[in-house]
Amino acid sequence: MSTWVLLRGLTRESRHWGEFVQTLGQELPDAKVVALDLPGSGHLYRMKSPWSIEQMSAQCRKDLLKQGLQPPYYLLAMSLGAMVAVAWANRHADELLGCVLINTSLRPFSPFYQRLRPANYPTLLALSFLGATAAPREQAILRMTSTHMRSRADVLAHWRRFARENPVSRANALRQLVAAARYRAPRDKPHPQLLILASAADALVDPRCSRQLAASWKCEVLEHPSAGHDLPLDDGPWVASQVRRWLERTKLPL
Repeated sequence: MSTWVLLRGLTRESRHWGEFVQTLGQELPDAKVVALDLPGSGHLYRMKSPWSIEQMSAQCRKDLLKQGLQPPYYLLAMSLGAMVAVAWANRHADELLGCVLINTSLRPFSPFYQRLRPANYPTLLALSFLGATAAPREQAILRMTSTHMRSRADVLAHWRRFARENPVSRANALRQLVAAARYRAPRDKPHPQLLILASAADALVDPRCSRQLAASWKCEVLEHPSAGHDLPLDDGPWVASQVRRWLERTKLPL
């Protein structure tokens, strides 16, 4: 049985995967799917988030071992979580069978204005430094990350509850943001097999970041034509089916 580890993005927690955990499990019935919280988020919200991506990956590795889950693993990660996956793959390639990176952006492959689209700067500034209650904050995040917001009233209610139950502090949000800004990926592709998934309608991160990364590392990239930044939310079945097809094409263990 393979173990799939899911890693979310900035200030998000494992519950933000929503139905995708079950969707991936149905596509890969012989796999164990585990959604982890990054330090400073989710049930770890009281923990200080590290200032570096490498330290985040170290904490994730410890958490898996505490759960009795031994490597090798597959990683499926988006945004900030994908940076953690790359750092993990670069330092501990022997622990990983493969990685699926979703809508990520990495130095030195893409400029800052592609890694975070400038149209989002005012909203992110207001959310980070001017403060906002859970309701408008989560609504703004959903608007930036999903192209299907009008049909997401149930999702928004869940996200607001997560924010109340596990509130990410401004300090931890800042630490995660700084860690992401400081992280520099290796020029050479990490050893594990890689699949890159991107969203053509991503309003937060320019999909050119994924294309450039795939070109530099000479790995496969697939692009969804209409989903937003939160690709597993907007079309989880598409993500899960692409993962399975990739495993079959590369003859990696299911």
